[in-house]
Amino acid sequence: MSSINQSLPTTQFNPYAEDHTALAGAGTPYYPGSNSYAAPSQPLQYHLYYPITSGRENPNLQGFQRQIFELFLPESMREDLQKKSEAARQVLPSQPGVQLPSLQHYHSLVPLDTKVRSTNSSFGLPSWVFKATSRKNGNTFSLRRIEGFRLTNEEAIKAVNSWKKIIHPNIVTTIEAFTTRDFNDSSLVFVHSYHPLSKTLAEHHFPSNRYGRPAPVAERVLWSYLVQLASAIKAIHKAKLAARCIDISKVILTDKNRVRLSACSILDVLHFEASRRLEELQQEDFYSLGRLILSIATYTQSRNLADPRLYIEQLGRTYSPELKERISWLLTPPQGLAAKTAEHLVYDLAQHADDALVASFNAHDDATTHLGRELENGRLVRLMAKLNSINERPEFDNDPNWAETSERYSLKLFRDYVFHQVDAQGNPVVDLGHIISCLNKLDAGIDERIYLTSRDHQSTFIVSYKELKKQAQGAFSDLFKAGNKLQSSRGY
Repeated sequence: MSSINQSLPTTQFNPYAEDHTALAGAGTPYYPGSNSYAAPSQPLQYHLYYPITSGRENPNLQGFQRQIFELFLPESMREDLQKKSEAARQVLPSQPGVQLPSLQHYHSLVPLDTKVRSTNSSFGLPSWVFKATSRKNGNTFSLRRIEGFRLTNEEAIKAVNSWKKIIHPNIVTTIEAFTTRDFNDSSLVFVHSYHPLSKTLAEHHFPSNRYGRPAPVAERVLWSYLVQLASAIKAIHKAKLAARCIDISKVILTDKNRVRLSACSILDVLHFEASRRLEELQQEDFYSLGRLILSIATYTQSRNLADPRLYIEQLGRTYSPELKERISWLLTPPQGLAAKTAEHLVYDLAQHADDALVASFNAHDDATTHLGRELENGRLVRLMAKLNSINERPEFDNDPNWAETSERYSLKLFRDYVFHQVDAQGNPVVDLGHIISCLNKLDAGIDERIYLTSRDHQSTFIVSYKELKKQAQGAFSDLFKAGNKLQSSRGY
């Protein structure tokens, strides 16, 4: 067996290699004297589009048929991503005398608060939320300014360092904190990751422009909130910290039923002097979580939940006994020495965590399918960029290598063949399937031959995609060499 293993190829067949007979670097072939089988010169079915789907296909189409929208992102996802991109790039209009300051390396501040006045919220001080861009990396961050706070102990702001280590999908990441006087007062600024177009649960479930009482929130949504926030609490408690900010105005909704706990680390700095036992603060997290879910389920503002027991009975008339029991457990103080733990809460939510896991996997499958399409689109965009860089170069008008009698002239005709088709009457034909098919065949370099003709019908070529690919690679390499030579002459 050792002699057989030594004679096996050391590398697999490379379908993208130009020379398939040598199998560059493959070593001694398994059958040295046999030439009855020739390896395929291109990947099979490579001219077809990205074939992976999520499994939910249109039954009215044949296996080889595609609809145009299948080649791109779904319209709803594209629109959502476009809106988020626009929100991230939003800047304030230039007005004389009205300009927000730059804070350290953060510039282009844009207020995210919908209210005109600052809010004297659960922090005990007015706070403002801004979007800003960092000069260090160009990324966008969320800045929360605590107005009128004077830092008396330098150790207080170091409490943020423990929060910077927590990376969790249901917790808004803490970046840093610093003091500033750029607002003409003493302010404390907390920097968190930015999630465009996110809403607080208060804005989502208690909109100010709604008239009448809305329909009850679906129970599966409440369980989803519970599972996600319980997971966040578990990560926080495991790091020997307490959330202290589980409030309907501090939990944000970033996507459909996707919640994140924001404003973490703020109370640890503001109340650094009034230190409390960690165990006591962690037990308050469970109580705050129960109040949050009860507030949404009963459509009652948290400030009106003076006696939650009255609303627990109301909860049982709409939702299952299991949800009622779980919220009651969160709101009930621990009995004796048996303190509540995040592990116990997550264990009790295991059944509903499975539902959230299934939904997450389905969303991942859909996202993978969409990314696969965009992978193909990105490849075709790079190929089109290469072709457009080669064609119509005025600096090569007098170069014989680019004359209409040279082989590179066929690349210009290929451009017309792909993008400038006309019918028998001379009317333009726009066929996206033809464009994608031709570009994929060119990228693969297959042996199929096509007939190219000039616009005046005086020049014709019969050329294969394999030859066109070599011509495109050679022409693009020449462009690179010319560009590098020019930069070298300029001393770059």
